Amino acid sequence: MDLDLALLNDKPADLTDGSSSADINAHNAWVKSNRLSLQFIRMSIADNIKASLPATDVAKEYLQNVEDRFKTADKSLAGKLMKDLMSMRYDGSRTMYEHVMDMNNIASKLGKLGLPVDEGFLEEQRLKEHGMSASHAHIATEGASKKFGNMSDKGKKRAPPKKNVNSQTNLKKKGKNDKCRFCGKDGHFQKACDRRRQWFEKKGIPYDPNHKTK
Repeated sequence: MDLDLALLNDKPADLTDGSSSADINAHNAWVKSNRLSLQFIRMSIADNIKASLPATDVAKEYLQNVEDRFKTADKSLAGKLMKDLMSMRYDGSRTMYEHVMDMNNIASKLGKLGLPVDEGFLEEQRLKEHGMSASHAHIATEGASKKFGNMSDKGKKRAPPKKNVNSQTNLKKKGKNDKCRFCGKDGHFQKACDRRRQWFEKKGIPYDPNHKTK
């Protein structure tokens, strides 16, 4: 008896009273082959996959259901791989060689799923990766230049900062105008005058620096 008889041939018609002995033998052989094939197929499939397959007692139909199930899984896997390939970015956590090898591995898996990836596309992705790294280096270099200045100026003496002439003039003018209105002396204002404070204490009046004479 051929074990794959039920996988190669469709289910024969049901037996009737008019069936010949040849039809009976062929039918019985198919039934036995179908039963054994179905057992072997179910034994080789994981339980979680078997639970997702439509119920059938025909081995050929059961095998077709398995194939359809994996076609759907392949489409989902292909979508995930393509998304991973498009979103891959070199972050510096490993070597560029390892990064490129991962890109090639994903492209190889897509090719096995019937979605070949053009080498030009991979090259474009690699150029984008290098371009991004170069831009990061440019930004880092520009930032370092702003922070530390031009390295070619190292060792050169810098000119001393210019003095603010206007501010010094204002200080001199301010010093001249610091004249007490109570004692008439320069160098302090009325509210900071010791003689004024002593005068208030002598009169028995609580001293208030901001007191204004009426």
